[in-house]
Amino acid sequence: MRLSVAVPLYNEEANVPELLRRVAAVLDAVPGGPHELVCVDDGSSDRTVELVSAAAAADPRITLVVLSRNFGHQAALSAALQHATGDVVVMMDGDLQDPPEAIPRLLEQYHRGYDVVYVTRVQRKEPWHLRLAYRLAYRLIARLSSIDVPVDAGDFSLMSRRVVDVLNGLPERQRYLRGLRSWAGFRQTGIEVERDARRAGTSKYTFSKLLQLAIDGMLTFSAVPLRAAAATGALAVVASLLFAAYSVYVRLVVGHSPEGFTALIVALTFLSGVQLLFLGVIGEYLGRIFNEVKDRPAYVVERVVRSPDGSSVRPPVS
Repeated sequence: MRLSVAVPLYNEEANVPELLRRVAAVLDAVPGGPHELVCVDDGSSDRTVELVSAAAAADPRITLVVLSRNFGHQAALSAALQHATGDVVVMMDGDLQDPPEAIPRLLEQYHRGYDVVYVTRVQRKEPWHLRLAYRLAYRLIARLSSIDVPVDAGDFSLMSRRVVDVLNGLPERQRYLRGLRSWAGFRQTGIEVERDARRAGTSKYTFSKLLQLAIDGMLTFSAVPLRAAAATGALAVVASLLFAAYSVYVRLVVGHSPEGFTALIVALTFLSGVQLLFLGVIGEYLGRIFNEVKDRPAYVVERVVRSPDGSSVRPPVS
């Protein structure tokens, strides 16, 4: 068995030395091989590329894929999967919140016949408001999704080669890998791993990026927001018909027309807001269709450093 560990990096120079040391110790202890560590630099502006390149020069198990700019976390992970060559691939983040020492536990489940082993994060160390946001987002995505997406399961996971090949063969550009991993099927199971605090540096996921990831998860695997727009429109039509019937009744039976200028303004404002809201929802879906139709690559590789002397190979655009 050959193991590949796929790690995206973005301005992680403070974590790189410890990350490489701990992952190398895990690879040394895993039977089989030769194993590899595939690091993808997602447009870092610090010394991340320099440090990993130096490590690749000393350790032939390390491959560095340098992207031409910052394409985002999911694109960097996709690039790592494309360049991983092992029979088994473990995805993990480079901030050491995903402990490399948990990899043997993932391999235990793989040897029991599971093609996907995802990690359920417990005892998170983030501030309470972020923990609450994560909890709500995971459950909302799972509730709306048309597939079974496990809650509290991030990108830290193990996948067999046949699952990786399925993901690499998917043509879509705007990816939510946690959902695609579930969509691929095969035998899947999860284990609980305590999520460590970030060892150094600050999180690169801003609130807007976290919100965008949550929106991607909800819209990529669900048409419920579109159905909600149709259902809301139907309710508005029913309400208007009932009010029209009430107005006719009051005019013919009681003898006067119903009044209520304030209620009319409130109703118009509310319905206008609902229309704009669902126009935005439809726009999100159209934007995703627009991006897919353009057929641009999800990322562009500037160079790959993988040889023992640290030399670079310039591959075609991926």
